[in-house]
Amino acid sequence: MPRIDLDDLFRFAVPSDPALRPDGGAVAYTLTTIDRDADENHTEIWLAVPGAEPRRLAEGSAPRWSPDGRRLAFLRQVDGAPQLHLLPMDGGEPSLLTGAALGAGPACWSPDGTRIAYAGPVGPGGRAPDPNAPVVADRLDHKADGSGLLRGITTHLFVTDVWSGETRQVTEGDFHAGAPSWSPDGTRLAYVANPDDDRDLRPGGAVYVLPATGGEPERLTEPGLICAGVWWLGERLVTAALKGNPVGHTRLYTLGPGGAAEVETGLDRNVMTGHPGYPGASPALLGDGDLLFCVRDGGCTHLYRIPDGELARKIVPEDVSVAGASTAAGRVAYVAATPHSAGEVYLLEPGGTTARRLTDHAIADLDPYVPVRRTFTAPDGTEVEGYLLRDENATAPGPLLLDVHGGPHNAWTPVLDGFHLYHQALAAKGWTVLALNPRGSDGYGEAFYTAAVGSWGLADTQDFLAAIDTLVADGVADPDRLAVTGYSYGGYMTCWLSGATDRFKAAIAGGAVTDLTSMSGTSDMGHAITAYECPGDLAAQSPLTRVGEVTAPTLLLHGENDDRCPVGQAEQWFTALRERRVPARLVRYPGASHLFILNGRPSHRFDYNERIIAWLEQWVSGSPS
Repeated sequence: MPRIDLDDLFRFAVPSDPALRPDGGAVAYTLTTIDRDADENHTEIWLAVPGAEPRRLAEGSAPRWSPDGRRLAFLRQVDGAPQLHLLPMDGGEPSLLTGAALGAGPACWSPDGTRIAYAGPVGPGGRAPDPNAPVVADRLDHKADGSGLLRGITTHLFVTDVWSGETRQVTEGDFHAGAPSWSPDGTRLAYVANPDDDRDLRPGGAVYVLPATGGEPERLTEPGLICAGVWWLGERLVTAALKGNPVGHTRLYTLGPGGAAEVETGLDRNVMTGHPGYPGASPALLGDGDLLFCVRDGGCTHLYRIPDGELARKIVPEDVSVAGASTAAGRVAYVAATPHSAGEVYLLEPGGTTARRLTDHAIADLDPYVPVRRTFTAPDGTEVEGYLLRDENATAPGPLLLDVHGGPHNAWTPVLDGFHLYHQALAAKGWTVLALNPRGSDGYGEAFYTAAVGSWGLADTQDFLAAIDTLVADGVADPDRLAVTGYSYGGYMTCWLSGATDRFKAAIAGGAVTDLTSMSGTSDMGHAITAYECPGDLAAQSPLTRVGEVTAPTLLLHGENDDRCPVGQAEQWFTALRERRVPARLVRYPGASHLFILNGRPSHRFDYNERIIAWLEQWVSGSPS
């Protein structure tokens, strides 16, 4: 069978956001594909039933079942804004439920099925802001990557009557309310918010509860617990939170009259609730009362369950990475990627140990290269895990691309990666790709997770260079044909490494950070990053301090509307290299945010992959054509 090439980007169909019907007999999910002609990502709602072929239900995303399983609520774009729709499962077309001025969020059904709560954007005075009006900021949180200048828009909770469509806003104020969760009796809503005046300077988030009809909210958590989400699981109210330090592992806590009690898992692992680029799932309750949740385990996100009074047990295979889960009637539905698939829907029966695959969205005629796990030892004795992607028939030393992940608290995963297709394309051209999880990566314990705090670049350089030394000694890598790339923190490390050593013949930095001082005042998270991730001497941790040592031809790829790592970071590096006559090229993607390589225009994502390959073939001498 043929290997994967870049054009296969347009053939991927990837499921996400599974929702198990309350009787456990069917799974609704979002399927994302690409419309190449329209240059758009396209989402549809599909239904998978054991023993039957999956079928398309409607255009949209974020499916949520009514408690009786007779209707499906989902989001669909209407005049450029997402609105909630209802699909009757006994036949008929979807009907529009909401007409929110700026759009609605995913549905959260009340226990009796008569109301839907959601978190949605609200403009000043309840109207869309004037895009030409001056933007006045009194705090640092006046912009957000992917949204740009917020112009006074906040996120608040709404409750809609399913039968009449009447909608009431139940929270208000100059803060953002997180996704809601209903109390078992349907009288209250729980949510996370941070209304503090200094929330732009001090990371925070507390759990609040208020009447579903609106009213004065009650705070349930104490300062020091930084909450990221809350879920009513039966009679148990559970939050995912950091304790004290905003850089560390997220843990689960049960909230009760005595305050927050940490859920004992027996794991030194980070709880993953699911965000773009950080796969996971919201905690859920199995029919027998077990708590289900995700953690990052090595490079993968795995599902665990906690039986009453026991420690956590893994319920998925080692070589999968979970990106969404749902429970009902004792069953578990989840989406997982594997070394041969970017994602499929699986169903695990009560008490079962092997899940049944319900979908087959993988590209059937392709044979991807499979990542091979390797462990390397840094000079200080730290063991570092990584994955090699190369032709299994290769025997001679060849060109090596070191790819550095973002975060820095993310991790490479040994599954089929539909976003970094240049990995597969380069392997087919005789390259070896090293995807390393250095100190600072997630999935290897909290001490490893925080090992680079305050020492970006200074702490983890040895991990990368030691791994390359090992591969050169093993006859895998040709020392004269080495290159480095990465995105976000990976772009930072690409610039850092190219200034720390002359071993790399080419460098490609995507969404890079080059100067922490200027970033601290221009990024939407600049203060948090420089105050908590890299406190201390910013110049000592900035690649720009070493730019005078760079000799590697450098390609800079950057989203024009990146508010996380603003394009000025790339401009500074490009200017410094050009002034020294170091070959350099800056590519700016119009309208692209920081996450454009994951969810941006398909043409931009294709171009990003294509330019990496072309740059490597141009500058790494002796590269196969």
